[in-house]
Amino acid sequence: MPIDHLMNPPAKYILMKTHIVLLFILLASTGCIEEATDIKENDLFAQAREKMVREHLMERDITDKRVIEVMGRLPRHLFVDEELMSRAYEDYPLPIGEGQTISQPYVVALMTQSLDLQGDEKVLEIGTGSGYQAAVLAELAGEVYTIEIRPALAERAQKTLKSKGYQNIMVKNADGYFGWEEHAPYDAIMVTAAVNHIPPSLIEQLKDGGKLILPLGSTAYYQTLTLVQKENGEITVTHITSVRFVPLTGEAQKTA
Repeated sequence: MPIDHLMNPPAKYILMKTHIVLLFILLASTGCIEEATDIKENDLFAQAREKMVREHLMERDITDKRVIEVMGRLPRHLFVDEELMSRAYEDYPLPIGEGQTISQPYVVALMTQSLDLQGDEKVLEIGTGSGYQAAVLAELAGEVYTIEIRPALAERAQKTLKSKGYQNIMVKNADGYFGWEEHAPYDAIMVTAAVNHIPPSLIEQLKDGGKLILPLGSTAYYQTLTLVQKENGEITVTHITSVRFVPLTGEAQKTA
């Protein structure tokens, strides 16, 4: 090809290049480029969720199909700060502010599976945190009442859950040690912070035949994930596995 041909490209080439530039401008102005980027990011998060479910849940002892299905589609990355989104599906806790964490996926799944929810239960959660665990419970039960002692976290979780369209979750800023008597009794109760004893109010608010799960033991070191079942006013306790949670604050620390 002659050199002058390269230096002076034909009008057809110039016209094609102009059309490409105009197309790019049009896509940018209509938001299509941003939309394409969002689709790519969503695909990456979907792949991360699939890997999380396969490697951290199904390859371990999570067998409840409903729990697996829910955690396989819930956007966990939207419950953490933007700079932590890329790590949202790794199997370890992540900070959510004020010294609190969002539990690792496996522990969320294990605690949820242990309650054996069927779909119409009334559930009480102590320690709302980011709101992710409440969202998981809301997908599997009828009603979820969740309590967070830190006002900023309670407000943020409520906004996040509302933005996701959850109508069956009620968030309360209060000391979870005392439960939420107004809506008792509960079919299931979950405590997502460490305690060294079972709060008596939670036993009282648990329906006969109900289940309560909590990390029980030293609030400074490790705890045992413990399942409490109430039958005819009596309780039975089953120890599941060792865990480590941040401590339940408020009255729980005063009575330690």
